[in-house]
Amino acid sequence: MRHRLTKKTPITIPVPMVRGMLAGIEARGESSDAYLADAAIPAELLSHPGARVTAEQYVALFRLLIERRADESLGFLARPLKPGSFALMAHSAMGARNLDEAIRRVAKTFWLMRDDVTLGLLREGDLAALALTFSDTVVARQHFLHELLLRVFWRLVAWLAGGRLPATRFDFEFVSPPHVSSYSQAFPAQLQFGQAHTAIWFDASWLQVPVRRDEAALRTFLADAQANIIMPRRNEDETSARVRNHLRRTQPSWPDLAGTASAMHMSTATLQRRLAIEGTSFQALKDELRRDVAIVRLNTSTTPLAELALELGFTDSAGFQRAFKSWTGSSPGAYRQGKAERAAPG
Repeated sequence: MRHRLTKKTPITIPVPMVRGMLAGIEARGESSDAYLADAAIPAELLSHPGARVTAEQYVALFRLLIERRADESLGFLARPLKPGSFALMAHSAMGARNLDEAIRRVAKTFWLMRDDVTLGLLREGDLAALALTFSDTVVARQHFLHELLLRVFWRLVAWLAGGRLPATRFDFEFVSPPHVSSYSQAFPAQLQFGQAHTAIWFDASWLQVPVRRDEAALRTFLADAQANIIMPRRNEDETSARVRNHLRRTQPSWPDLAGTASAMHMSTATLQRRLAIEGTSFQALKDELRRDVAIVRLNTSTTPLAELALELGFTDSAGFQRAFKSWTGSSPGAYRQGKAERAAPG
């Protein structure tokens, strides 16, 4: 009997984001091989632009870079951002009357630790922004650092605001990168490139929200901060997220468009229209989920490819392998071979 493939929605990360995370140490002439090996990421996947890694692998790589280098900036800044810096910024905001004051405290604490990049608060009509200013042009060219710091401060400020801070838009100093399609998960709002600052814009009324976090809540937040910062979050209110969740819950039956629309109490035309507004389609969501499930299973199980193919809704192994290569640029065997090599005794 086929079993349900996964109890929670799998998340995978595109390889350009992995390469971006490693760019800081590689710019210093350091090898990334040991970090990749210990994070269980096959180095050969980095040569395939469409390849992806599991969320667990991505978080493991992030933690390894911080712990082994004693640097929360992953080697991107002129000198290390010592472990505990993020916690210090979070502590500095405790006791603030509102989010405005909390942001200013965080910005001042960061300024005391860094002089090559600063955090500021901008206003534009009814909008406010957390904005980064880079004084070192070499540092400013590291695009992943912009992405990382923006996520760091957004997650911290959102937590101080009570757990969420809806973004209106994200600005980036650099031009649109080749992997811009992967930005939608990490930065779920309008994107603008080639701007004066890298910033996250939000409704200015949030600045008056009281900060009601205590030390116990802070300890809980910091315990999972690394994973929460680096991992993208999905907007569960979007139609695409509801479709993905429905497909996950009904595995391995893989319902079609009509069946999914009926389960969501709408016509097929309405479902297609709403997905189109969100820039996707039913087939794309279905393939993305099958791809993510396959990547997770290839990294965590020894299920034969023929059996996995049937569980993913393919009639045979050959069809699954062709589809997988079209999704990732690599064969499923490459993922499993990497897993086998890592498990083999040295």
